[in-house]
Amino acid sequence: MANTDKSAAVAELQEKFQKSNAAVVTAYTGLTVAQLKQLRRSLGENAQYSVAKNTLSKIAAKEAGVSGLDEYFKGSTAVAFVTGDPVATAKGLRDFAKDNPALVIKGGFIDGKSLTADEVNRLADIESREVLLAKLAGALQATTAKAAATFQAPLTKFVRTADALRAKVEQEGAGEPAPAE
Repeated sequence: MANTDKSAAVAELQEKFQKSNAAVVTAYTGLTVAQLKQLRRSLGENAQYSVAKNTLSKIAAKEAGVSGLDEYFKGSTAVAFVTGDPVATAKGLRDFAKDNPALVIKGGFIDGKSLTADEVNRLADIESREVLLAKLAGALQATTAKAAATFQAPLTKFVRTADALRAKVEQEGAGEPAPAE
């Protein structure tokens, strides 16, 4: 590669690292072009999967301020640059790797912190943002309903007590003879 081509490639990779909130480094040896195309489609607009030279990737990561990835830039390397939900990308890569064992997750980074392959897989185990938001909304709704029931309980108790007292007075009044005039 000519120096100008290398400089342009480093600048492009550096920009991708800077614009990404996460990245996952993988080994792809043994995958066909069709499988790589399928992987890119499965990641969707959430991430951009790029094959990159190790030396250029190390330089670009360093210049972008991303550290802790040098050990992953060995052998065949491709990087999934995540601009959306990192959990969805980690799930996509993990699921693809289950069906295609030639794809190996080496590690990555999220918000400036480097991740091991195990940490990326644990990230994939987290439920999606939408599911977590739905659970939070359900919990908040349940808490609100519980609070409303708690506030309403003393009033309900008072009404029941007053009703029981009224019934007792009526019953006592019905059992005695009418007062003489």
